[in-house]
Amino acid sequence: MSARKTERLLNLVICLLATSRYLTKAQIRRSVPQYADCESDDAFERMFERDKDELREMGVPLETGSLHPWPDDEFGYRIDRNRYALPEVSFAPDEMAVLGLAARVWQQASVAHAASYALLKLKASGVEPDESSLVGIEPQVRAAEPAFQPLWQALCARQPVTFPYRRSGADHATERHVEPWGIVSRHGRWYLVGHDRDRDATRVFRLSRIVGAVRRDGEPGTVEVPDGTDIRKQVMTFEPEAPQGVATVLVRSGAGHGLRRRALTIEPAGKSSPEDDWDVLTVRFWDEESFAEELAQYGDRVVVVEPVTVRNAVVRRLRDVAAAHSGPGDAAGGGDEGTAPPINPQRSQHSHGSHRSMAPGSAEDAEATAEVTVW
Repeated sequence: MSARKTERLLNLVICLLATSRYLTKAQIRRSVPQYADCESDDAFERMFERDKDELREMGVPLETGSLHPWPDDEFGYRIDRNRYALPEVSFAPDEMAVLGLAARVWQQASVAHAASYALLKLKASGVEPDESSLVGIEPQVRAAEPAFQPLWQALCARQPVTFPYRRSGADHATERHVEPWGIVSRHGRWYLVGHDRDRDATRVFRLSRIVGAVRRDGEPGTVEVPDGTDIRKQVMTFEPEAPQGVATVLVRSGAGHGLRRRALTIEPAGKSSPEDDWDVLTVRFWDEESFAEELAQYGDRVVVVEPVTVRNAVVRRLRDVAAAHSGPGDAAGGGDEGTAPPINPQRSQHSHGSHRSMAPGSAEDAEATAEVTVW
């Protein structure tokens, strides 16, 4: 269904819900902008009849009647509010947690709008999702690649696409013609799986390697995903399983649940104050930049110890944020803000051996620690 048609049907529903009396066709035509733009009465009649049928197929209780008993009185239309309204909505606490989590998981702007609107409708029905209880445990699914939105639209429309793609190690991009089957996020990267028309085979494309505009390359509804296709398995075959490295990070007690869940080791790191407990975690990562992006979102609840390349990448991101929010005379950094706790090399119940590391101790490291602090 096109956006224009969707808007017209929505305007019609709003018009018929806005009053308890029956509205004549003439009143409806004046009230719904798309009907008022019709070039002729016949065009309006055809459009209105199609829209009525569609609303009824959707289950909208559209009624026909008249407020007056006279036989020659013109019939009108309305939507029965009692039949249209949802029954009382109630959710268990764990269900509300999932709903709030689903709304927070998308950071890509267009999807975030849809998620926020869904929660708004729940709130309008008297249900209050507890989003605050999810702080620190929500996954962060990013879709910053410019190719994501047009590919997502093509997937929804089941429409072929074409785009310039540069393979790993290649000096130049080649034009690819693809029937999109699905998009998968894995280890911080987005991948498109589909049928490559030029090679007549299934292919996997990393979105970050699409170096130009994604354009439609066929009619909507012409892409068919073969039965039994496992999109995620295709991506797992394409991407090597070996991680890029292992990082050591300090995490405040009660924070960094996503890091804790996949940590190789977790050990007590000591206290910087009676109320401030820290743990030292070792965590595998597959992509340095994606991992730094993840860590930078933890604010002052995580400090990167090593490797220094990851720490520098996090510092760079936090400095950019500080600079974007600071005034003309403010400094982006601050070596006096906070100190990392000393690491107490004790055996953890999650580890198979002891792990030793040093917390930042120099003045330069103290500045890095203050800015590297991550969620």
